[in-house]
Amino acid sequence: MNSEKIKAIKELLLKKVEKLQNKSDILKDVEYKSLFDELKTIPNDQKASFGKELNLLKNELKDIISKESYQKSGNSKPLDVSAPFDENQNSGSIKLLDQRLGSIHPASTEIKIITDIFSSMGFKVIESLEIDDDFHMFESLNFPEGHPARDDFDTFITVQKDKTNKPYVAPAHTSTMQTRVLSENKDELIKNNQDIAYVIPGRVFRNEDIDARHEHTFYQVEGIYVSQNVTVANLLSVLKDFMSSYFNKEIKIKTQPVYFPFTEPSFEFAVSCIYCNQDGCPICSYTGWIEMLGCGMIHPNVLKIAGIDPSKYNGFAFGLGVLRFVMIKYGIEDIRHFHSAKLEFLRQFK
Repeated sequence: MNSEKIKAIKELLLKKVEKLQNKSDILKDVEYKSLFDELKTIPNDQKASFGKELNLLKNELKDIISKESYQKSGNSKPLDVSAPFDENQNSGSIKLLDQRLGSIHPASTEIKIITDIFSSMGFKVIESLEIDDDFHMFESLNFPEGHPARDDFDTFITVQKDKTNKPYVAPAHTSTMQTRVLSENKDELIKNNQDIAYVIPGRVFRNEDIDARHEHTFYQVEGIYVSQNVTVANLLSVLKDFMSSYFNKEIKIKTQPVYFPFTEPSFEFAVSCIYCNQDGCPICSYTGWIEMLGCGMIHPNVLKIAGIDPSKYNGFAFGLGVLRFVMIKYGIEDIRHFHSAKLEFLRQFK
């Protein structure tokens, strides 16, 4: 049976089904059933094309039958899945629970705000990876094998292994991108005296007990700046300007020493409480200060691994937790809200 004959039978069946009171009776039609009998007898090299056309006809007839069943069930028209919600509102074929538009997740919104501020300072933006290797996670950041500081970055590992036979990991910090960014831009730094200035947003993972302040999956923004004659004063100035812009108010800052293997010296960076102006409140635990992030001058060993001479160049790095910033900015008491999918929470950020 050639395609022209199939088309002729198809036209005949479509005319018949229009006149039928019960559309499903078309599936019992002699002409329709003869097509399936014909499929069993035609040569194998013709079965594929014949079967394709037969399926198209079958689906078209089923669509007509489905529309009839919608109408008999009291619906004025069938549901058009490709149409906007309001087109289907009165069809009766679906009960619409809510027609309000969704919103961008607050983490995505704040990452855009944060990176835009740094972009205005001359930093470029590149995204972090969500699966990485042990070298970039630890060794390139001055965490040698067996270093006790690795315990502070306990993360999730995969069964798949890299070329050194070590398992790939879910990064516990966006610092895994430091060596990549430094290595890929060192020629511009050395040959063209072009500063390396990047911020790196990304999702990170840690094996944490979940509570109001800790999650196993969260977001960070890493900052890297390398040039000649960079000082701690440059680092603090950049962070102070960023904080004032982000919180839209003038702030005071303070630092205290801390240990990170990949920076030296290293600091905990705090700002004056944006709520009480240092009078003391529950947000700042009545200290007048809120710890915001970790930062420091990039360790010479990290620069060496990236192929940059630390006797000629130096720089700073910092890493901030995005959800911590959002919680402080909006007075959110529990980090678990961000992954709860609670609409009443998310709609506050439209």
